[in-house]
Amino acid sequence: MGKHYRVGIAGAGSVAHGMAAALERDGHHATLWAPRRGAELAGELADGIRAEAAVPGGVEGHFHPSVAEDAAALAADADVLAIALPGYGHKAVMDALAPHIRAGQPVIISSQSAMGAVYLGNLLHARGIDAPIIAWSTTVVLAQRPAPGLVRCQPLRARVDICTLPHTAATEGLALCEALFGQRFKDVGGLLAISLSNLNPQNHLGIGLVNLTRMELGETWWQTEYMTPMVARYIEALDQERLAIAEALGLQVRTVRDHFHLSYHVSADADLATMFQEMRDRKIGAYAPTSAQSRYITEDVPFGLVPVVMLGDLVGRPAALHRAGVDTICALYGRDFWNECDLMQALDLGRLDREALVKVAERGRTLA
Repeated sequence: MGKHYRVGIAGAGSVAHGMAAALERDGHHATLWAPRRGAELAGELADGIRAEAAVPGGVEGHFHPSVAEDAAALAADADVLAIALPGYGHKAVMDALAPHIRAGQPVIISSQSAMGAVYLGNLLHARGIDAPIIAWSTTVVLAQRPAPGLVRCQPLRARVDICTLPHTAATEGLALCEALFGQRFKDVGGLLAISLSNLNPQNHLGIGLVNLTRMELGETWWQTEYMTPMVARYIEALDQERLAIAEALGLQVRTVRDHFHLSYHVSADADLATMFQEMRDRKIGAYAPTSAQSRYITEDVPFGLVPVVMLGDLVGRPAALHRAGVDTICALYGRDFWNECDLMQALDLGRLDREALVKVAERGRTLA
């Protein structure tokens, strides 16, 4: 039997709950910390987490993770830390955790967005602390939280792309992820590859933009029912822009078809529209957002789409559809999502040229 780890999870949403349930099921111990509602979370989890399998193979059981009162307590009692909340909460959580991270204490970012691993690397470097930062392209769990203390889980993703900073710790980073969640991880070698491997923003733009009034009106709708051939065609076109940027950087990243095959266990050799049809036939998926303030927009546009546009401009592969999507969402919401990513503003990545950005991604920090 392998080592059992104490994992401190910063986050209290569906992904954090699903991650805690998966860890506890496999003999590890999870502690949750809700940055904005610690006392409330302790009350919600007084009777633990009930996990239900959304489809066969999903995590299920009754588990009793701990609840930390603050960032210091979360870090003090953990072998490993994991950041599992929307991208717009990453900077504040990194600011809170960084003073308490110990030398050698691994930090998993699930999932990395807007070069957030570099921001955390800067904070640790300023303290003179060396600790592995493991950046994931996406979450390992797919879950919804229909009620306090209840999480409904899909099977864990078949593959999650990762990288570890510094690169000298890559072998240990991969081994740790496998010890926690099984052999479903692939080290893709670098932070830029991870930054271009999170497909949720482009997919959520494709799904959300054409169904935005359903979200605005608070309708209850099953997402896969509205992933139509037109939506598939739009997502494929967005994917071609992302793949072109990766190619210009000399990177190999998964395609959107790879993503749906590995995430939802649908046929590998089908086109995207056929994959979506298979998901409908097998009742795979979840209820879609019932609010226009969903993370499909408020997280994925500034923290997912805007960085892709920036990278495209930097390497001479303009992401015209991504840019048009951001501009359209800005007009619909009356908000400037181009300037809502606090991580990008803090790092000021727009000032870097291509060579400098590659160096930053390789060393995991902008500070000399």
